[in-house]
Amino acid sequence: MTDKTQSAQQTLQQRRAKHAWNNIEYIDRSVPEKTQKKYGSLVRGLPQLIQTDGLGQMLAFLLAKAGGNEQSEHGLAYAHIADWIKQEFKLTDNKLIEWLLRQSTADYRRTTAEVLAYINWLKRFAEAKGWKSEDNGG
Repeated sequence: MTDKTQSAQQTLQQRRAKHAWNNIEYIDRSVPEKTQKKYGSLVRGLPQLIQTDGLGQMLAFLLAKAGGNEQSEHGLAYAHIADWIKQEFKLTDNKLIEWLLRQSTADYRRTTAEVLAYINWLKRFAEAKGWKSEDNGG
């Protein structure tokens, strides 16, 4: 890997980390402890859900479970991931799932890989906060 490529990758990792950290800090300041713990457990399971069902289905699952409650663990996770995708892929359309389904197979895979890398930061920061739900085996 060249220095330029390594530097660009480091910058991407730094952007992911900063975005994820800001979201974790928002949760730490703004939502009840019970929701924090549920969020921690939820994000730990999202990579497996993506691997099993796919990115589009995982996003639809989060929206359905949120039921319009943006401050629920599902609503927060969806918002964080959606905001990251919109930022990284420079989207202006709020219809994220529709956008995703219009992508080529290669772009869908690239988006999935990016979301998995981003979720890894959310998971690590939630773990650092000690967020895991006892009622869900976490």
